[in-house]
Order: sequence, then C-alpha cells, then structure tokens
Amino acid sequence: MKKYIYVLNALELMSKLYVGKRVEGVLFVDENTGRLTFKAWNRKAPKWRCKDEMVRQLESGWVKESPEKYKLFISVYKKLGLARILNIIDREAKEAQDALFDKELIESI
Repeated sequence: MKKYIYVLNALELMSKLYVGKRVEGVLFVDENTGRLTFKAWNRKAPKWRCKDEMVRQLESGWVKESPEKYKLFISVYKKLGLARILNIIDREAKEAQDALFDKELIESI
C-alpha cells in the first residue's frame, strides 16, 4: 500500500537531509485537506546560555560565577563520618567566601 505524504517546507527539509542531518517532526492527518502531512520541528539550542566562570577550584568542589549567581559545589564522602564532614563543609565554605572577597577586591582596583 502506497501513501503519499505532504511535506511542509520541503526545500528546507531536503537541504537538511542532503547534508546528512536527521529531521524530527510530527506526522499527522490535516483536518482541512485530509492528507497525511509531515511538519518538521525547528529545533535550535538556546544561544543566551553562557558558561559559568570558575572563581576558584576548591579541595572538594568549586566556586563559579554565572551572570546572575555565584555557585558553590561541595562533594564529600559519607564514610568520613559526620564530624569530619561538617568540618570539611565549614572549611570549604570559608575558603569560598575568601575567594569571592578576593575577587571583589581585585575587580574594585
């Protein structure tokens, strides 16, 4: 059984296929014409996203700066015990504060 598929924006679709890209879209029956229709999705990565800038690499994580936020990441093994984990977190947080303070001092000069 042969089925004919009506393709929206056929030239753009064929140009992507000739380059070797895959085309994602939706296949549906058009309500007005009753034809089987393929409509390609226009998928693009957001261009507004920029990478975070590393402020300082810590012993158990990092401090990064995005356009809107400062980010602190700390990763500690559970097997160290609660007392050592809390000490490590306090030490890393203090070092992160020092890093941000140093960064602000350098920028203000």
